[in-house]
Amino acid sequence: MKKKIALVTGGLSGEAQISYKSAVTVGNNLDSNKYDVFKIDINPTGWWYEDASGLKSTVNRDDFSIQHNGQKINFDVVLLCIHGTPGEDGKLQGYFDMIGLPYTSCDAATSALTMNKRFTVAVAAFSGIHVAKSMHLFKHTPVSTNQILHQLTLPVFVKPNSGGSSIGMSKVTDANQLQAAIDKAFNEDSQILVEEFISGREFTIGVFKQGNDITVLPITEITTNNDFFDFEAKYQGKSIETTPALIDDELKDKLSTAAKKVYEILNCRGVIRIDFIYNSQQQIPYMLEVNTVPGQSEASVIPQQVKAMGLSLTTFYSAVVEQALNHQ
Repeated sequence: MKKKIALVTGGLSGEAQISYKSAVTVGNNLDSNKYDVFKIDINPTGWWYEDASGLKSTVNRDDFSIQHNGQKINFDVVLLCIHGTPGEDGKLQGYFDMIGLPYTSCDAATSALTMNKRFTVAVAAFSGIHVAKSMHLFKHTPVSTNQILHQLTLPVFVKPNSGGSSIGMSKVTDANQLQAAIDKAFNEDSQILVEEFISGREFTIGVFKQGNDITVLPITEITTNNDFFDFEAKYQGKSIETTPALIDDELKDKLSTAAKKVYEILNCRGVIRIDFIYNSQQQIPYMLEVNTVPGQSEASVIPQQVKAMGLSLTTFYSAVVEQALNHQ
């Protein structure tokens, strides 16, 4: 008997466009011999199931069931492909926990924590992970640029505290640019993070669990002609992603060890992606942020890393689904 998967995509943030691309990649690579897949689109107009003929119907939110060909379908597992709210910040995870439906991402507490960049780095730092010095600002409590510059040294990054895909993010090298960067970030979120720039090589690392074993995917080094790894660099081909990264075994071990430790500290499940800067002078990896529902589009890093490991995407997504099913 095939398991019934709800492939949940869309979302209520600006990242929805990436969610739809991720769902295409995942949907095309799920094992049709093992799973019957039903795409669910959660967007500002409602929760929708669309069948092969294009007919839309609403999802029953009492038990997350749908009607398909005149039959009620109850799902065995949810495969989350929503970046941003409500699929990456713990809201849907809490709902699925309440109705007893397994899902492929981190649990509600970890998802909510990691969506908040400031809380994530605070917990990581408390556990011995190196992070950049930063300030957490709230829209309702204005802070002058002079106060910020008294505590932090330029250059700094200014970014929405709960956003993703580098939307609303700026690199500030001149004090006169700081207020405009703060305003830009506050357009995306009511909380923002101002973080000191760390010079070094940028790496991004996919991590997932197979049974009880934490597996680190081949490491990717990011280089970009843009000032930093922004939305354009991530999704519009303005960066070079080298997978596997051209690094020696010592650096590979340092990054892999840090990535596993972050996965454990934050009690992660499923596949996540962690961004690091490696400061060559100090020979220390600094954690930047954690993505608990990383992009899975053709342009995204995780599919590249899976292929570099010698796994097919079909095998990989089966492992992610089976871990969710067995985590009861």
